[in-house]
Amino acid sequence: MLFSRSFIVIVSILSLILASCSNNDSSSKSSGEGNSEKKVRWKMASTFAGNLTQLGSSGVRFSEQIELISGGNIKVKFFDPGALVPALEIFDAVSSGSIDAGWSTPGYWAGKVPALPLFAAVPFGPSAQEYISWIYYGGGKELFEEIYAKHNIKGIICGVVPPEASGWFRKEIKSVEDLKGMKMRFFGLGAKVMEKIGVSTQLIAGGDIFPALELGTIDATEFSMPAVDLDLGFYQVAKHYYFPGWHQQSTLFELMVNMDKWNKLSDTQKAQIESACGDNIRNGMAEGEAIQVEALKALESKGVKIHQWSQEILNTLEKAWLEVVEEESARDEDFKRSWESLSTFRKNIETWKTLGYLK
Repeated sequence: MLFSRSFIVIVSILSLILASCSNNDSSSKSSGEGNSEKKVRWKMASTFAGNLTQLGSSGVRFSEQIELISGGNIKVKFFDPGALVPALEIFDAVSSGSIDAGWSTPGYWAGKVPALPLFAAVPFGPSAQEYISWIYYGGGKELFEEIYAKHNIKGIICGVVPPEASGWFRKEIKSVEDLKGMKMRFFGLGAKVMEKIGVSTQLIAGGDIFPALELGTIDATEFSMPAVDLDLGFYQVAKHYYFPGWHQQSTLFELMVNMDKWNKLSDTQKAQIESACGDNIRNGMAEGEAIQVEALKALESKGVKIHQWSQEILNTLEKAWLEVVEEESARDEDFKRSWESLSTFRKNIETWKTLGYLK
């Protein structure tokens, strides 16, 4: 009887051990299945240097965050402009698959796809909050992805910054007449507005602007926010700094991925990349607002004179912008659809803004 009881106890213990081993084996298999996704190792070319506040540093941050979020399964190596391809050739390189991914802002590709600047910065356009609302809940994301898909690119909005300054000038600008005949570096749709009032514009990559300004190749420039412009040293050549940035009340940044590479990802990997970009947007909005005041103080200490455009000049610029909209809409169907979508969204939420926000 004692032997029988002992035998039962031993059998029970062995059963528990075997069950435990079986569970561990199942857990191990399950864990293995979770990590069976093919590791992603991409090279990402940027139009902005990685040490450039927000514009480039947000791209570096994305590459760091996606590695953390994916547990090392996805690694995206950031490359400064020119390290893989010239800054303004990234679109074509991603489209063809010669590089895996690109970090930029859609406004750089206006010459290739006229509608894309509407997903970068819009003259007299939305705040960062309103812009992101349109992207995610007003149809902007769907239009953006559809337009990029035509070029074998997966486009993802992956960053946002607050209003920019309106430009650096060697002399004070008192009227629109003072702008006529100037050669100026200008970005996106704002450049078309400036051309309407007699300014000759050029799109120059960030790292090439200072020497162009210093050598007199251009008379004036706009580039970014005070915190960025301070780093680039424009104040050494031009002392008159103008606000508000009517041409870029907020600016969106993008992750471009070769579509063939994107389609090879698992659903989990795609979600991780989208999540990392969403976190980048949050960080960009918060950081961008926080760092401008100190930069403005630093610029003033260096002798920079800060000006605000007169309402008369702003009215002239806005009138020119509406002419640009009409022309671009007639020229390109995707521009027309995107502009109508954004305009309708902004009109619809105006009621809420009027009721919900303090004046």
